[in-house]
Amino acid sequence: MVLKEARILVIDDDLDVLTALRLLLKPLVKEVVIEKNPSNINFQIENSKFDIIILDMNFNGLVNTGNEGIFWLNKIKEKKPEIAVILITAYADIDLAIRGLKEGASDFLVKPWKNEKIINTITSLLEAKKSSGSKKKTHQVENSEIIGDSDAMNAVFLKLKKIAPTDANVLILGENGTGKDLIAKALHENSNRSRMPFVKVDVGSLSSSLFESELFGYKKGAFTDAREDRKGRFEVAHGGTLFLDEIGNISLDQQGRLLTILQNRVVTPLGSNESIPIDIRLICATNIDPTILADEKKFRKDLIYRINTVDVIIPPLRDRENDITILSKHFISIYADKYNKGAISLDSGFISKLKKHQFPGNVRELQYVLERAVIMAEDSVLKSDDLVFSSIERTTTTNSIPTTNLDDLEKQAILSVLEKNKGNVSKSAKELGITRAALYRRLDKYEL
Repeated sequence: MVLKEARILVIDDDLDVLTALRLLLKPLVKEVVIEKNPSNINFQIENSKFDIIILDMNFNGLVNTGNEGIFWLNKIKEKKPEIAVILITAYADIDLAIRGLKEGASDFLVKPWKNEKIINTITSLLEAKKSSGSKKKTHQVENSEIIGDSDAMNAVFLKLKKIAPTDANVLILGENGTGKDLIAKALHENSNRSRMPFVKVDVGSLSSSLFESELFGYKKGAFTDAREDRKGRFEVAHGGTLFLDEIGNISLDQQGRLLTILQNRVVTPLGSNESIPIDIRLICATNIDPTILADEKKFRKDLIYRINTVDVIIPPLRDRENDITILSKHFISIYADKYNKGAISLDSGFISKLKKHQFPGNVRELQYVLERAVIMAEDSVLKSDDLVFSSIERTTTTNSIPTTNLDDLEKQAILSVLEKNKGNVSKSAKELGITRAALYRRLDKYEL
């Protein structure tokens, strides 16, 4: 049994707590070490190997804020990131415990705890570590299309398992093409609302007028084209999950309207005086740099607090080198079947060339690169020469030969703006003075 092989360190300045946990765990695990002084943490983890640390959030001092626990949690994660940390906190400090999860804790226990809960929590963490340490699964979250085997993605999977069953609002952060929509879907599918609607809205592409009618709905006659009543996305998602994509691109005025809805938990359709109660779990996503979200001139802090109970940061593909082979085989299989190519394998040169590429477009770019390779393949084995990156996937240069061809000029302008905005289609379309749909048509026209 996994539990029998475990080594556990318990850190608490309350001797009664240490004694109780030692008596509980000693018959079940290989070793239990208790430590009253948190200053000895470094010594303990440097001189002994622990699978799990149980850490108190508050230590005796002039003020008990829980920051002591966060401080020592960060020290542990800095020195030994592989050790799972379970926080012990009072019921009144649940918000602090959630902050601990953001800082890297694996779970938390609320005083007074139940012995069965502690044992189940420890067992689950140990089993998760064992499965990731042996032959890891490529799908780490149930009912999910997310594929990954890297340390970076395993950390994301562990976090998803913790927060999915809750009703906590989640903010998903990550570059374009990292799969934020898949993460949102996985959170819904593994929640208690999985049988209810999952409604996605690309709020970054909505104008001010469409923002209100799309999200809040409208009554017949509310405006010129309102020929019948229509439910807004909040109402459609009632009982389920509402996923607001590109939340970082909405205006301050739209942010204010959204904040009001989230505070009051009611929506009023356009053209109506009737307020409709809503029960939704909110998931938001953005590719905007967190420093921009922290700028109150661009994003309201009170809204950030509402939508960001827990954040999930999706690593870019360049930080997931171990996943490239797994993802490549997955997509090659899909496209070989789609284009009736039969079984296709990849030689080492093909994989090596893939791993050297930075993939500014992340998994989405990898997917399109591989689809192109399968379409053009003349053999059942793909080699490095079969791997070609398009102009949008390469860094554009300023030393290109001048051209007066209108199509070339338009293509170069699109490439330049997309690169400037790190692939953000909404921002690029706005800067170019065209709609997202128009930009997508041009991307298709120039095979970008």
